[in-house]
Amino acid sequence: MHASDDRARPSRRSLGLGGYDYAHAGAYFVTVCTEGKLCLFGEIVRDEMELSQMGGMVCEAWLALPLHYDNLQLDAFVVMPNHVHGVIVLTESSVGAGLRPARVPNTVRQPLSEVVRALKAFSARRINELRGTPGRPVWQRGYYDHVIRDEDEWRRVREYIANNARRWEMDRENQHVAKVL
Repeated sequence: MHASDDRARPSRRSLGLGGYDYAHAGAYFVTVCTEGKLCLFGEIVRDEMELSQMGGMVCEAWLALPLHYDNLQLDAFVVMPNHVHGVIVLTESSVGAGLRPARVPNTVRQPLSEVVRALKAFSARRINELRGTPGRPVWQRGYYDHVIRDEDEWRRVREYIANNARRWEMDRENQHVAKVL
């Protein structure tokens, strides 16, 4: 490879906290956007999100995540026309937690990135089956995350998620909002 090849390749930096262990038990607020910010998941009608079939598939993928990870609990979540917001809680692994059938616990702690990867992969596979477009990107690369540090912050994040549809007209992810620099 030539040095000029390295310069031509765009660099990607991590948006996470440098040195932070994202497999650590805690609550994480995540936002994941569709590829090209296309509105695939439904529309906002009278300040309420009306899910399309693809939006329903994203909800199903979200709700299925705890079936795949022993150290995972789900909290607030919303599907918007072209993105999702959710709170993922990574816990210490335990046997027989919740109402899931007992199984051998996964002794490997999965980081937040693996959980988000799974959400994107599970939902994209079903969406692409519906569209007849195998392998086509549904989601943007990467995602936004924020470590929730205390109960007050958790309350604010839950409120933000619950009110997201009512603020769609002002949302920066809404492509119809005029961008002012």
